[in-house]
Amino acid sequence: MALPSLWNYVDELEPTLVILVGFVLFVFPEPATSAFGAGLILLGASWWFYEWGR
Repeated sequence: MALPSLWNYVDELEPTLVILVGFVLFVFPEPATSAFGAGLILLGASWWFYEWGR
């Protein structure tokens, strides 16, 4: 039984990075970046669930 390759997880890595960048922007104390960060978190979460179902 072979170990899974890292390439099997690339689809989950991209939305996770979007969620992390959104979180950093959300925590930054500026209203515009917080709103943009919240949008990125929602986009990343929906993208993550989309990739999970495929």
